[in-house]
Amino acid sequence: MDTPSPAAARPRLSACIIAFDEADRIGDCIASLSFCDEVLVVDSHSRDATVAIAQAAGARVLQRAFDGFRSQKQFAIEQAAHDWVLCLDADERVSGELRAAIEAARARGFADAAGYRFARLSDYFGRFLRHGNAYPDRVLRLFDRRRGGWRGKREVHEAASVDGAVATLRGDLIHYPYRSLEQQLAKTERYARMMAEHDHARGKRATLAKLVLAPAWRFWRGYLLRGGFLDGWHGLVYAYVRANYVRQKTVMLWLLQNGQPVTTPRRD
Repeated sequence: MDTPSPAAARPRLSACIIAFDEADRIGDCIASLSFCDEVLVVDSHSRDATVAIAQAAGARVLQRAFDGFRSQKQFAIEQAAHDWVLCLDADERVSGELRAAIEAARARGFADAAGYRFARLSDYFGRFLRHGNAYPDRVLRLFDRRRGGWRGKREVHEAASVDGAVATLRGDLIHYPYRSLEQQLAKTERYARMMAEHDHARGKRATLAKLVLAPAWRFWRGYLLRGGFLDGWHGLVYAYVRANYVRQKTVMLWLLQNGQPVTTPRRD
C-alpha cells in the first residue's frame, strides 16, 4: 500500500478577507498571505480601487452588501474553495513568525486542533502596543470550517468558535486599526451603538453604577493593572479612548431602555 506523500497530506488553505474602501491597505494584507492556496476577498461595494488592487494581487473577489461583520465573515468562509480557512481583516498582516508557525502546523496536517489562535499586535499612531488591554489580544482566526465558524447573533466584536481543541501559535497578527484619531473616534462610536442595540435587544440593562464605574474600571485595569503605562503616551491615549467607548456604550444602552433614540431620526 502506497504511503501518501507529505505534499498530499498537507491541507489546502483559503485566506478570507472582508473589505470596504481599503485601497491603501488591501495590497499589503494579500501579500502577507502568499503561502495560502487561495485568497478570497468579500468586498462591500467599495468606492475606491480596493477591488482592482485585490484582483491585480491575485485574489478572487466577491461583492456583497454589508449586513454585519459576523455575517460578512461567515459568508466569506462559506464561499472559500477549501475547508481550512484563515480569516483576516484588510487592516491585518501575517507576520513572518506567525507564517512559519502556521506552515509548521499545516505540515502536520493541522492534526492537533480544530482551530488555532494567536496574538494580535496593534500599531497605535506609530508605536506597537505591547501591554495593557491591547496585547496579546489573542484571536481565533485559523480553523476547519466543517467544525466551526462565525457563530452567534452579535454582528460587532464578533468571534469565531469551533467544536474541538484550540491550539495557540507563536507569532503575531500585525494590526493597523486606525488611520487617524478622527477615524478611531468615529469607529468606536459606531461600535458602541451596535453593541448597545445588541444588548438592548437581549434585555440587558444599564445601571447608574455601570454608568459611573464601568469606564473607570476599563481605564485603570488596562492602564495600571495590565501595564498599559509601559507603552508611554500611546498607552495613555489608547486606555482613555477605550474607556470612553465603554462610557458611550453604557450611555446609549441607558437611553434605549428609557425609550430614547441614539441616532438622529430620519426625516422624509
